[in-house]
Amino acid sequence: MLGAIIGDIAGSRFEFNNYRSTDFELFGDGVSFTDDTVMTVAVADAIMSGHSFEDTLQAYGQLFPSPMGGYGGRFAQWLHSMNPQPYDSFGNGAAMRVSPCAFLSHGKRERALSLAAQSAICTHNHPEGVKGAMAVADTIMMAFDKLPKREIRERVSELYGYNLNFSCDDIRDTNTFNETCQVTVPQAIVAFLDSRSFTNAVKLAVSIGGDSDTIASMTGAMAEAYYGIPKTIAKRAKSMLPSEFNEILDRMYNQIE
Repeated sequence: MLGAIIGDIAGSRFEFNNYRSTDFELFGDGVSFTDDTVMTVAVADAIMSGHSFEDTLQAYGQLFPSPMGGYGGRFAQWLHSMNPQPYDSFGNGAAMRVSPCAFLSHGKRERALSLAAQSAICTHNHPEGVKGAMAVADTIMMAFDKLPKREIRERVSELYGYNLNFSCDDIRDTNTFNETCQVTVPQAIVAFLDSRSFTNAVKLAVSIGGDSDTIASMTGAMAEAYYGIPKTIAKRAKSMLPSEFNEILDRMYNQIE
């Protein structure tokens, strides 16, 4: 889960000003957590507290109303609705917040996929939105199991129908901004599959352009499960978060150690 937050922070300054290279500092000037981090922490809190995803997502959105970049238009309306209903979205908002569903499943794949679907459908109940969340959670579970990357690529393609037969180099120069699961989830998975380390994974995800913070957030969670996070990077990232977020992170990691 911290990997998702690090990816979000690293990509935050490039979301609307893409940088098509990996030669940048993870925590350069102008970075901050965005709505991706707020909602990821909310999902973790909901799972650990037993409260509904709807109530917890709304509570966090109202407690942190102005993260860097703000919230998407329809999601912002949902956050302040008295009777929140899913709005048939296939945007990547459900996929970017899903990592706690895998991290808190203690190796149980079916639980991870069930939680992923539940965390998505309160807002993103379009089949592609739910599929995107489940695919990210499933890739994280495969990364935890240290499956060969070739096998991860084949399994994800077979199970979710995503075309993963490209590399970051193939799309870097032509990639455009897109917030759908259909486009960004495969890109995030490929950035992980192309990577050599945690840091390299996050930088690759940012370097392809597009929705940089969200792609890097999804990739960062997969990379954490596969490689772990260097301690200096984890410490720096946590220093950039509110105490409320660090409390949830500490509780979560205490549960899974």
